[in-house]
Amino acid sequence: MKILLTGKQGQVGFELQRALAPLGEVYAVDYAECDLADASAIRALVRSCKPDLIVNPAAYTAVDKAESEPERARAINAVAPGVLGEEAGKRGAWVVHYSTDYVFDGSKPGAYTENDSANPQCVYGRTKREGEIALQQSRAQHLILRTSWVVGAYGGNFARTILRLARERESLNVVADQYGAPTSAALLADVTAQLVRQTQREGTETFPFGLYHLVAGGETTWCDYARLVVLEALAAGKPLKLSPDAISPVSSSEYPTPAKRPANSRLDTSKLRSTFGLELPDWQCGVRHILQQILRES
Repeated sequence: MKILLTGKQGQVGFELQRALAPLGEVYAVDYAECDLADASAIRALVRSCKPDLIVNPAAYTAVDKAESEPERARAINAVAPGVLGEEAGKRGAWVVHYSTDYVFDGSKPGAYTENDSANPQCVYGRTKREGEIALQQSRAQHLILRTSWVVGAYGGNFARTILRLARERESLNVVADQYGAPTSAALLADVTAQLVRQTQREGTETFPFGLYHLVAGGETTWCDYARLVVLEALAAGKPLKLSPDAISPVSSSEYPTPAKRPANSRLDTSKLRSTFGLELPDWQCGVRHILQQILRES
């Protein structure tokens, strides 16, 4: 199997290089090899690579910056998945694509299922939803995996930001009225590899392609997530100015951003777990594993 992987320098793309390697020949690219805002470049890449599978974790993920760069966000998040799907369909390949909790408005009291209506509230969310639709309307068989609050040992993320601030500050305010499950890039990559392996064993004709929610188990707030990061760093003997007790909860309204975030990012993973017989570990398990790697570097 030949696998074309985009976004190799991103959090998820980095982990996918590892997880997919035993399953076939992985041809990994990033912006330098192919600008996903350029549809003609995407088509040329797929035609030259001739993959059996395209895995697309690449995205325009600068949520606030997307408000001032909607055209580029739309090209990468909305148009590119459709182009990848069209090219995959022409050669009988299939596509794994990743999406986001931002396709929802966050007003639902409980966890969102795949059947809930999308209602994105920002450019990032709208373009990611448009990308889902574009891929669904292409000729390619596909898996769309919606996730949230991604964290990885590689690249920038919330945990790294908190660790940096904890070395610099003695107090910190963090939003406490947004709920979700921090999900490790390694978990996303490992589950993806499991699903790809299943198609290799059983074939694609009966494989249950479609849209699935994939996040770690449990839930938390950004504030409690930050406290765990600091607690783990202190337990590892790292010299910090900040203690968990000095992290104060604030409301989203006290921390305005250009792009509106969903207050509820909880995603129901029942469909994925029942369809594929998978268990998804609690979010703290993945975060602690990543922190072990990050803290060894510092």
